[in-house]
Amino acid sequence: MSEIKVDKELDLSGLACPMPIVQVSKEIKTLAAGQILSARTTDPGALSDFPAWAETSGNEIVRVDEKGDGGATFYIKRVG
Repeated sequence: MSEIKVDKELDLSGLACPMPIVQVSKEIKTLAAGQILSARTTDPGALSDFPAWAETSGNEIVRVDEKGDGGATFYIKRVG
């Protein structure tokens, strides 16, 4: 896999729904179009919540790295 240049990182471990989406939604707005936000979460609902949020917000999930502990890191590109 190619390396992704991350412009901002968020560790949302331990936060339950809806807080991971709330935090990502807030932070993505601080980035310029084309920049990447990485968001690490342990919320099991994130695997369905993040793609749904990206579709409605118009941002793009470029990669998801699932972890063995049930968590995942999402790499989200700010679009527009």
